[in-house]
Amino acid sequence: MDFNDIQNAWNNEKTENVVLPDNLEKINSASTPLGKIRRNLRNDLIMQTIATVLIGLTPYLYGFSEKWIAPFYLLYSIFFAVCIYYLTKLYFFYKRLNNITLKTKDSLYETYFDIRLNMELYKTFGFALTPFLVLFLLGFLYDKFSMKPGGFQVESFSNGQLISVFVIVAFCILFMGFSLEWTVKSFYGKYAKEIKKVIDELKEE
Repeated sequence: MDFNDIQNAWNNEKTENVVLPDNLEKINSASTPLGKIRRNLRNDLIMQTIATVLIGLTPYLYGFSEKWIAPFYLLYSIFFAVCIYYLTKLYFFYKRLNNITLKTKDSLYETYFDIRLNMELYKTFGFALTPFLVLFLLGFLYDKFSMKPGGFQVESFSNGQLISVFVIVAFCILFMGFSLEWTVKSFYGKYAKEIKKVIDELKEE
């Protein structure tokens, strides 16, 4: 390969990386849905951090009996560690979104796949917390009702009552699953689709 061949190859490579004005305008149009995803994620991080702290105060806010405080905080310590793990990952994702400048097709592709990946991470976060939330709810109800005269005790549960508890637990888990799907779709998914639409338009050209 002589010098002219090398120069032609170099020019062709530069041409492939050039972003035409129309394409640049389309790429920049993805900034609007990206900004909405950033805003929703920021609000989500704030609310979930507050909720995590408030759950830790539940025994004092609702006057749990002394015997339940130690088991509650044993369970809460695991719950808190899971929250910290996922919220940290989502926070770093939020920081990445803040530092993104959509100027090339590659940056748009990378941003889209990062969003899709973290949407799945968000769902995993919710499913990881579901068993803890169900246990907190059952513990809270048991503590409140067992303190009342004639309140139920685990030893005196009938088969029908146990089945009712299992049905309630299953319903709560399914409800959480559908709620997570709806939340991710409403606050992140529909904006991710707008970015995907821009990507598809760029592929057609």
